[in-house]
Amino acid sequence: MTNCDGSKSFIISSTSCLVPISLLRDSVYQLPWGSSIYAKVVSYNLYGYSQESPVGNGAVILTYPDRPLNVVETVSARSASSISFTWQNGVADGGTPVLDYRITYD
Repeated sequence: MTNCDGSKSFIISSTSCLVPISLLRDSVYQLPWGSSIYAKVVSYNLYGYSQESPVGNGAVILTYPDRPLNVVETVSARSASSISFTWQNGVADGGTPVLDYRITYD
């Protein structure tokens, strides 16, 4: 179910609605992260339905990337002044490439 029920006055007055990502990802289309979604809108009044709007500029299904996996010290790179780690990216990048990593240590 979407939050786009036009019988709700706030949808009509705001001319906007919210479509949960889970509705798109769990649909029969099984849209993966990074998929582009293009919407059309139809208005309705006492006399009937309008023609469809032109296609919108599109939206992309995005989320945070999966956490990195298998963090391991690179022993061969250890020195008296530094240590080094390697890791693998998580399975999903959230629909857009990973741009940076934040490394913390104790």
